[in-house]
Amino acid sequence: MATPMAIDKPKAPKIDVDEFLALAISETPQELHAFFESFRTLYSRKLWHQLTNKLFEFFDHPLTRPYRVDVFNKFVRDFESKLNQLRLVEMGVKVSKEIDNPATHLQFLKDLLERVNTEKSPEAHVLLLATLAHAKLLYGDHEGTKNDIDAAWKVLDELSGVEPSVNAAYYGVAADYYKSKAEYAPYYKNSLLYLACIDPAKDLTQEERVLRAHDLGIAAFLGDTIYNFGELLMHPILDALDSTPHEWIKKLLFTFNEGNIGKFEALAPLFPKEPILQENYPFLRQKICLMALIESVFKRGAYDRTMSFQTIAEETRLPLDEVEHLVMKALSLKLIKGSLDQVDQKAQITWVQPRVLSREQIGQLAQRLSVWNSKLHKVEERIAPEVLVNS
Repeated sequence: MATPMAIDKPKAPKIDVDEFLALAISETPQELHAFFESFRTLYSRKLWHQLTNKLFEFFDHPLTRPYRVDVFNKFVRDFESKLNQLRLVEMGVKVSKEIDNPATHLQFLKDLLERVNTEKSPEAHVLLLATLAHAKLLYGDHEGTKNDIDAAWKVLDELSGVEPSVNAAYYGVAADYYKSKAEYAPYYKNSLLYLACIDPAKDLTQEERVLRAHDLGIAAFLGDTIYNFGELLMHPILDALDSTPHEWIKKLLFTFNEGNIGKFEALAPLFPKEPILQENYPFLRQKICLMALIESVFKRGAYDRTMSFQTIAEETRLPLDEVEHLVMKALSLKLIKGSLDQVDQKAQITWVQPRVLSREQIGQLAQRLSVWNSKLHKVEERIAPEVLVNS
């Protein structure tokens, strides 16, 4: 039985670099000619690092947009194996943004992906997969996006000392994917990791910063496992909401962190501005009650954390018959640790989840420390004479 013949992948057409550069000089604006002259010199001298830097200068020049794809395909392609592969992919990613046709855009990235050696250049491979995933997401291919994200993570998870731009590409597209699926907790996590890899003030426009802060706020409210807003509250991205129509979202975030039901109710009339918050009002109400419970426990001393259901009902503004369910919910979410006495209707709390404190909460903690210090001083005064006698 005859075996099928192996079919080789079509090879890239032979590139005549001198012909291409001469043609480029004749067909491009005068302002770009110096670039092509430099390309010719650096190419002939095989100064690949310097040529890479010059190519980035070229691709960053605003007049080069109509010529970027041709320069990459008809010039860079000739010596791409001699370049740092991560830098090559960064070039390819920039160039791909000039391709409007979806099929051509995707094929350009797929072809480049096939030419990059994953074992030798894992970061380059991750960056390309993340870029490909982002393109597929833009074109509505959610399944393809998820497959590429998962494939990128398998490589990224094994690496250490990864370039911030590579991490940013991965976490950025992962956040965008989970946003499109309305999966709030994973969006929140990946979006914060994305912000940790960039400089928002330099890498994002004002509009992008406002949108990111807005989306993170909504995700914090609606994420069913997010009860600690600390990392977001400390992040300067929230300042983007100041003096905007979304400033109340920032106030609401701090209100949740404080477990302040009064402030929550005062801000509730603004919820119709964000229909998704209005639609999820019962969940948000339960969430603020849980945060109020945490705050109530936190304000108490370590030896004063046995609370009656009546006290909890007053602190959380819930009917007495709903308190037990609330405490059980807090225990299951690991927001608190302790036990319930259903007969005596009491909850004994032994631990509460740490979180970022507001100025007011820090003041309360300082007062408690001052009281503790005073008690310690009294004990010291009482036992000091005995210590001296015994010594």
